Amino acid sequence: MNEKIRENFPFLKRKINGKSIIFLDNAASTQKPRVVINALKDFYENHYANIHRGLYKLSQEASEMYEEAHDKVAKFINADGREEIVFTKNTTESINLVAKSLNLSKGDEVIVTEMEHHSNLVPWMMLKDKGVILKYLKVNENGEINIDNLNEMLTKKTKVISTVHISNFLGTINPVKEIGRIAKEKGITFIVDGAQSVPHMPIDVKKIGCDFLAFSSHKMCGPTGIGVLYGKKEKLEELSPFLGGGDMISEVDYNQYKVNKLPWKFEAGTANIADGYAFGVAIDFLSKIGMEKIWAHEQKLIKYALEELQKIEEVVIYGPKEWSKRGGLVSFNISGLDCHDVAAILDSKYNICVRSGHHCTMPMHKKIGINGSVRASLYLYNNLNEVEKFVNAVKEIAEMVN
Repeated sequence: MNEKIRENFPFLKRKINGKSIIFLDNAASTQKPRVVINALKDFYENHYANIHRGLYKLSQEASEMYEEAHDKVAKFINADGREEIVFTKNTTESINLVAKSLNLSKGDEVIVTEMEHHSNLVPWMMLKDKGVILKYLKVNENGEINIDNLNEMLTKKTKVISTVHISNFLGTINPVKEIGRIAKEKGITFIVDGAQSVPHMPIDVKKIGCDFLAFSSHKMCGPTGIGVLYGKKEKLEELSPFLGGGDMISEVDYNQYKVNKLPWKFEAGTANIADGYAFGVAIDFLSKIGMEKIWAHEQKLIKYALEELQKIEEVVIYGPKEWSKRGGLVSFNISGLDCHDVAAILDSKYNICVRSGHHCTMPMHKKIGINGSVRASLYLYNNLNEVEKFVNAVKEIAEMVN
């Protein structure tokens, strides 16, 4: 990736104790390019007004800017226009919206994988009080699922399959296109958690064949507080509104209400207008670079990191050992050291920012038999020099054990 891209990120110029920071916690959240930061400032200084309420020019202008952000997201994932793009707070809210709005009944079955983030587990667990049955597709020792096992789990009562596209712990790339084909053949609603895939690789919802796709702005150079729920138009029309209030209604009296058209049917109350607009600017930024280039760059970096970490005897890596089967992240432990101690040393001695803990995948960690792990995750502004420094730091820390 061209080093000029790094110049767009003011954060990368920051130093601590005279040393640059190496940010490798991109699976949690990403740094923001100057164009996004400036867009927020400009919006609040020159364009701010509440939307969908005022007839005055400023309100109309703000409304158009916010709505155009929906159009940009739709184009980015090849959806059929803004009607299929609902802005939420984050991926978590998007999945909750679907789980709570689907008309599931006692005895209905929902299938998820064992590697899911808590955000794609707990919303379905909360339906157990309604008698909904939650079933888990097993993950093998290489951190992968078996499609044959999925076929064996399906019954006439299976109503939903909800799966992560790229695991935020194992790095596994799940075969979502194949799952989508199976779900369509069986008439099963298919939901994809795209929090770790949409920011990194080209995504086409039509090729995936999903009914719903959830992802977040802050993991792809955009502001916090904006998430996306993509839904096929006919599927969104079938769902009941998640929240009630202003902007989600077209008409109301003391006895009844009529819902607004899509996507506003699901965007009750005053929206996160400025961040929604700035998210559109982040989409422009990524689109100009090209998602194919971003994905190729990250694959080059993870290939090096994975191959070099595997040479360190004390390092235990989780997930697929083949770089081509994973996204741009790697979770590991150093034998004899606590994951939090490793992360603390990387921070204090090397200015390297990584994540430690269970990464909101506690059940998967328990299955493996560990309490936590260290996770290094990459993005478009990371370079080979940073990854080399990270690997060398891990080598030095591993030598402390001996």
